[in-house]
Amino acid sequence: MKKLVVLSGAGISAESGIKTFRDHDGLWEGHDVMSVASPEGWAKDQELVLDFYNQRRRQLQEVTFNTGHSNIAELEKHYEVIVITQNVDNLHEKAGSTNVLHLHGELNKVRSTIHPELVYEWTKDLNTGDTCEKGSQLRPHIVWFGEAVPMLDLAVKEVSEADICVIIGTSLQVYPAASLISYAPLDAEIYYIDPKPFISSELRARKHQIIQEGGSKGTALLLKTLID
Repeated sequence: MKKLVVLSGAGISAESGIKTFRDHDGLWEGHDVMSVASPEGWAKDQELVLDFYNQRRRQLQEVTFNTGHSNIAELEKHYEVIVITQNVDNLHEKAGSTNVLHLHGELNKVRSTIHPELVYEWTKDLNTGDTCEKGSQLRPHIVWFGEAVPMLDLAVKEVSEADICVIIGTSLQVYPAASLISYAPLDAEIYYIDPKPFISSELRARKHQIIQEGGSKGTALLLKTLID
């Protein structure tokens, strides 16, 4: 069975009502990104950061996956599928994808500030005073700006073994995720689904097919190409 690796970003969840990571003005739902997504922001105003992710987590309980997510899950009937996502939502999993690697963490998890290996499932609000089993404050299980991306090496390995790569909902302009496509084998088939595709230098150097549509329509066309 051929190995198909999906590189997904915020665009695939937009149809579900989840806003993209940040708007063109650099704000994330009205907040300066660095104030809610950096160790410095956490140190400066822990309450602001906790409230921000609590709101995102509550929103996540109210939305569901869209056709784009379910079409990707459908591919598992025909391929060995690995989804490598920059998204912190769980909509790929809700749609039925069984092998999802989250590069930037997960909203429905928290971890210890002192013992980062202590990670817990968490769907309620996280507050000051909520601690791990060793007594240290819990924080969102999110990779913030300036922090290492723990899953990057595994992501590189998966992409390097791919027969087919599908890029969807991401312009691949944010590093280190943007570099992943460069690790794909030279003979790998590459499909890029985006209504306004940005052809990066990594993508330009390889043979690729553009499906200039949004997530739902684009993945429907992909299914016809890869399955029918």
